[in-house]
Amino acid sequence: MLKIKKDIETRVDVSHLVRSFYTRIRQHEVLGPIFNTVIDDWEVHLERLTDFWEIVILNSGPGAGKFNPVPVHKEVDRSTGNSIQQAHFGHWLELWFSTLDTYYMGKNTDFAKEHARRMAHILFFRIMEGRIEKN
Repeated sequence: MLKIKKDIETRVDVSHLVRSFYTRIRQHEVLGPIFNTVIDDWEVHLERLTDFWEIVILNSGPGAGKFNPVPVHKEVDRSTGNSIQQAHFGHWLELWFSTLDTYYMGKNTDFAKEHARRMAHILFFRIMEGRIEKN
């Protein structure tokens, strides 16, 4: 039976997206070791990211104004010996897009892709900027 995909419309949808995506991340041969090393409590991380993506995608929820992912990603880069590369963000985007495409379609889904694409570029740029500032 063919299941018709729906758009991301509720926090439950966002939570499903985040949890499905990070299941893939944790199993990924390149990204898994990084994420599994730096994240101590996956449940807390998943709830926090559900808050983040709910405010981004649905413009609702408890996350308004409390997220700045740049410092966290700069710290991850420092803690991994400045090893984060653009290819890491490429893998992240591939998994994000494939997770979205597996479960959802629609305006909010397209927005989640575009926002992630912009965010990946900005985060990589800011990580590189942080390396230069360090020297």
